[in-house]
Order: sequence, then C-alpha cells, then structure tokens
Amino acid sequence: MAGHSKWSKVKHIKGPLDQKRGQLFSKLSKEIALAAKLGGGDPGGNIRLRAAIQAARDQNMPNDNIDRAIKRGTGELGGAAMEEIVYEGYGPGGVALLVETATDNKNRTAQEMRLLFTRNHGNLGASGSVAYLFHRRGLLSVPKSAASEDRLMELTLEAGAEDIAEAGDAFEITTPVDRFYAVGEALRSAGIAPEAQKLVYLPTSHTLVSDPQTAAQVLKLHDALSDNDDVQHVHANFDIPDEVLAQVAA
Repeated sequence: MAGHSKWSKVKHIKGPLDQKRGQLFSKLSKEIALAAKLGGGDPGGNIRLRAAIQAARDQNMPNDNIDRAIKRGTGELGGAAMEEIVYEGYGPGGVALLVETATDNKNRTAQEMRLLFTRNHGNLGASGSVAYLFHRRGLLSVPKSAASEDRLMELTLEAGAEDIAEAGDAFEITTPVDRFYAVGEALRSAGIAPEAQKLVYLPTSHTLVSDPQTAAQVLKLHDALSDNDDVQHVHANFDIPDEVLAQVAA
C-alpha cells in the first residue's frame, strides 16, 4: 500500500492552508453551509457536514462560527443563497483540473473562472470534460511522528481504508466516501489525531509534466484558482517530478 503520493506534491511549493485566516475561515464556513444545505444540518446523518465541521475544528474555528454556518445552510439564518458549481478544464501540458466553487453569483464566478484559465495558459471546458478522470474519496493526513505505517495500516484497513501513501512528513490515508468518517474515528479512538481530513476528487491517472516552464505555469494556474474567493478546492492530475519541482522552486 505504501508509496509516494502525487497528490501532496503541490504542498512543497504552496502550503495546503496558507491563505490568510479570514479567507480560510470564509471557505470553511461556505463548505459547512453547502454541506448543511445539501444534506441537512444533522452531522450524524450527513458525512460531508461531519467532514466540514472536523476540518473547521482542525483549524480552530470557533464553535459559534460553525453553528452560524450550519444555520445559513439550512435556511435558519438569512443571507444570499449559496450555490455549488464544479468547473472543469485543462491547464498547460494537458493537465486536467476540477474546481469546486461556492458562490452567490454564478455569472460572476463563471466569468472569473474563464478569465483565470485563459490568463494562465489553460482552457475552461464543458461539464463532463474532465470529471471522468477523477473519483470522489476521503483523504486523511497523519504526521509520521504520530504513528508508524504498520500501526496506521492495522487501524485503518480494518475501518475500511483503501490506501496509505507517504507524503513528506506525513502519511495520507485514502478511503471510500462511506468509510471516511469511520476511519477518522478509528484513528482518534487510538489516540491518533489526523492533521487534516477532507473529501477530495483524486485523479484516476496522472499527466506527467517534466518541463520546468510548463510546471511553473501549471502551479501558477493552480494557485490563481485556489486564491479566488469563490473557489473551495482545486483538484488536478499533474505529476511533477521532484527534480522539476526543485527547479521551479529555485
């Protein structure tokens, strides 16, 4: 099961949660509100909401903020209605990107997505153009200092995990969506706290990017999309070799 996680490579260039705290809390609140809107405000019966709440708690979001986000999603509090839209497109080198957004103005968001792709050597695609290249999974990250790989395998395989891979100073555990929460609970029950826990779209295959200039353009597009206020998550299928990453970082 062990192996190097291509998913984690972008972290070496740009931290996973390096936005300003206000922007981070805003994105976490939107995810909670969307999860509550789509699946109800009871985390006991809403896997996505449980994951969103856990992600917020991992970032020390106050409980009052979490409660307000849930109530916005269920309609108990007023405010503009939030809508979830997934955009698909291609970046430099034929890299596929899946962009999850949460917006109260879909015309504005569509225009911004089109501009971001165009300005960064990419192309916004039609619905379905790249979605088939990804599958929905749970992803948990555990610091290597917290447990050995053998211990994690023992705990998580029994709870329903699919895979464990090395990712820098951490292990990343992949799960089916319906076993995502159970795997997290198995870890916590054993005294192992994941440093991150989220639902993601993982690529079923990867596009190799071996040219440093193209790699820099891919990462620039990824960052530009991630920094947009309406964007919740950016998923991509690029595989940039470590030596190429080192050249880009330099």
